[in-house]
Amino acid sequence: MTRIAPADVADLARLDQEHQLVRLRDQLILLGVNAELRDNNTALMVHRPAPGLPIWVFVGYGGGSYSWQNANKRHPVDDPRGAAAVLADHVAR
Repeated sequence: MTRIAPADVADLARLDQEHQLVRLRDQLILLGVNAELRDNNTALMVHRPAPGLPIWVFVGYGGGSYSWQNANKRHPVDDPRGAAAVLADHVAR
């Protein structure tokens, strides 16, 4: 049996979170929402169509949810299309 070093597990988790943010970004772009990966791909910055502060999205809750607004808003990472729709509506307000 091969053991995985703790550092390798952390790297795999980080890569999975990056992948989830890329999937969300791609869905937002399909909806016409400007979003970009930031902070070494650990966060997604979602721009508002009108002047205003962007929304910062992270993968949290053990990698199970996208979260934004200080984690007051969440959506499962296995539904990036749904999360993009919710975020697109949120930034349009």
